[in-house]
Amino acid sequence: MFTGIVQGVATVASITDRTGLRSFRLDFPPGFAAELAIGASVAVDGVCLTVTSLEGPDAAQFDVMQQSLALTTLGTLREGSRVNVERAAKDGAEIGGHPISGHVDFQARLLSIRQPENNHVLRIGVPAPWMRYVFAKGYIAINGASLTVAEADRRAGWFEVWLIPETLRMTTFGDKVEGDALNMEIERGTQVVVDTVRDTLEERLGPLLPALEALLRERGVAVEELAGPKT
Repeated sequence: MFTGIVQGVATVASITDRTGLRSFRLDFPPGFAAELAIGASVAVDGVCLTVTSLEGPDAAQFDVMQQSLALTTLGTLREGSRVNVERAAKDGAEIGGHPISGHVDFQARLLSIRQPENNHVLRIGVPAPWMRYVFAKGYIAINGASLTVAEADRRAGWFEVWLIPETLRMTTFGDKVEGDALNMEIERGTQVVVDTVRDTLEERLGPLLPALEALLRERGVAVEELAGPKT
């Protein structure tokens, strides 16, 4: 498990492709890999990867299967690419963000960037099936960083996050441009609540559920919003 507090930015030093597998060597910031061991977990742009070998004091090798390459942005990395990294949480660690599994749900697209003074605002487009789990003031993990949703438009299929200078300093978000893909992991508690409400309504209403959904859409409300944001 991870906390969603990115601990540094690593660089892809080399990539080796084999049948059904891609191996990455990552160069870490000084001190990041202290006491890192083979078999340990590291979140790389939000994807939980296992250390397969250590390459000196500040580098390690990771293997990534084809399914993970297809589902995440790891398949687009090149030598020199920069990625967010976080070590697995230890017992008793402070959860500064929210619990993250490192299992990416989907890729989203960076629609636009605004830069009001001392802020950096990302508007992110989300595929319709997943937008039901995104609520204003709720949590979401983007490239391994636990962030709070500032605003969400379920009908249009986007949400925004506001990043402070410290977040930009510690992550790769300042490198991103419009059109870039991002790894997304929804907050599991929110998913459970939304799916439970939806399943309960479907069980009780049966064929009437589509009619309720249509009525709510006319009023700019989604069935999922009946659950409300998780606090």
